[in-house]
Amino acid sequence: MARMVSIPAQSQSQPQPSPQSQSQPQSPSEPPSPSQPLSALPYATHDVTNQAPPLAPYDASADPALLEGLRREGAGWAEDDIRRLGASAGSAEAQEWGELANRHEPVLRTHDRYGHRVDEVEFHPSWHHLMRTAVAEGLAGAPWADDRPGAHVARTAGGLVWGHTEAGHGCPTSMTYAAVPALRAQPDLAKVYEPLLTSREYDPELRVPTEKPGLLAGMGMTEKQGGSDVRTNTTTATPTGEPGVYTLRGHKWFTSAPMCDVFLVLAQAPGGLSCFLVPRVLPDGSRNTFRIQRLKDKLGNRSNASSEPEFDRTVAWLVGPEGRGVKTIIEMVNCTRLDCVMSSATLMRKTLVEAGHHVRHRSAFGARLIDQPLMRNVLADLALESEAATTLTLRLAGAADRAVRGDAGERAFRRIATAVGKYWVTKRGPAFTAEALECLGGNGYVEDSGMPRHYREAPLLSIWEGSGNVNALDVLRALGREPDSADALFSEFALARGADARLDTAVAALKDQLAETDQVGARRLVERMALALQASLLVRHAPHPVADAFCATRLGGDWGHAFGTLPAGTDLDAVLERALPGRN
Repeated sequence: MARMVSIPAQSQSQPQPSPQSQSQPQSPSEPPSPSQPLSALPYATHDVTNQAPPLAPYDASADPALLEGLRREGAGWAEDDIRRLGASAGSAEAQEWGELANRHEPVLRTHDRYGHRVDEVEFHPSWHHLMRTAVAEGLAGAPWADDRPGAHVARTAGGLVWGHTEAGHGCPTSMTYAAVPALRAQPDLAKVYEPLLTSREYDPELRVPTEKPGLLAGMGMTEKQGGSDVRTNTTTATPTGEPGVYTLRGHKWFTSAPMCDVFLVLAQAPGGLSCFLVPRVLPDGSRNTFRIQRLKDKLGNRSNASSEPEFDRTVAWLVGPEGRGVKTIIEMVNCTRLDCVMSSATLMRKTLVEAGHHVRHRSAFGARLIDQPLMRNVLADLALESEAATTLTLRLAGAADRAVRGDAGERAFRRIATAVGKYWVTKRGPAFTAEALECLGGNGYVEDSGMPRHYREAPLLSIWEGSGNVNALDVLRALGREPDSADALFSEFALARGADARLDTAVAALKDQLAETDQVGARRLVERMALALQASLLVRHAPHPVADAFCATRLGGDWGHAFGTLPAGTDLDAVLERALPGRN
């Protein structure tokens, strides 16, 4: 065992240096005097210069594309709250919460000290700070209890700014938001649980759900043998003698946030694949069987626990009719797909702000990086991509909000456009984040910068809630089974007809391509749909230099294969001043 060794203070009997010796300079071989400043020590080799200061505090809502979209999509009434939340997200305290929640990862405790099975996950306090704020700000289920038009848009805008803290805790808030419309397929359950899922109170303790001030929801769909092909699920649901009550037996492969209070789970009932509500704690206060086998060791998203739960005579309540599990849960998937688009757009904006801050303060070859033409080209190209992602995200949120309120046209548009946006925006995230990281050079490659965490997060959003292939095939399915969705998409394009010849050409080509596309060409089709949709929104709503540069590159082909290849003549100053106001 190591011993504690104390060093005695200097004895009064020891010889003291004379005033003359104190005034004489020390030779390099002598130990430094404690009274000397470090900068005066003979072995000091450098001062810290040419490094960017900390970004925080900053305002995560200082984004014209975000605030304009908020107003345009019917939630201007929430602007003050979004600005307040943006300032909070960019504070040094909230930024530290995000860093700590990822440094101190969740820990699984399967048993307590006495050997009882508990299946609990312990989180760092910073996780709870993030969650408490997110729930209180209405980023979980609150919009479903808000009758104001634009409530769902306001929530999405809140996610676009609060997401600057860290991404992992967005998973349970997203699933809680998405669980409400699915649960409405069973009105008696919705009557009990919806007021708790839409609460703004965060309570992390495992207790009887109906005794808590607010709840969080998760979902368990995928299994190891099937992944997105949920119809191959093998978890079974056996009816009990009580109407609507079943017991489950099986195993789920990827269930995030296992400390949520309730879960929507797919299982094979006698009538086919069905949806069930599974609480962690039963009404009598006993623990439901929810054995967490392990937590996933993921590439990123490390603050958030993702688990493999095992069900064994686990009590569950049927949600919707037997055999209609996919139809019941599809509303949940539509919501979480929108949140994947939102999170990718947030990550783009966050890393763009980080890159812009760095190049504003860093110099090389005799000039600030922000003043060097090639760096300006890179940043402007990233700014175009970020604005297109943010604008599309808010348009999708507006469609979701109006669809909830009974707008059939917006429901049809949402059906296809959410899958299109999910495919494309999340695909752009990894390349975008890598380029933003590169703007910081070697500084961006070290963990202290925060950029590696963002880079590891980026691929997740194209995988969760259906990979690229799943979403591309979903677009084909919508085109084949729901022709009104294609009509709604082209009606959206028509709003920008005549404003840009390159956009008109792209839309005309899309019409021709629709009749010829099969699975092999699905990704190509969806990519072109996404670019045309983003371009149509920018042509209508963004300043001319932004829309013109986007159409010239993404539609007109005057572009390279990497960011930073905008053509000569692009108004880089106008694009950058909009994206990073006052920073260049």
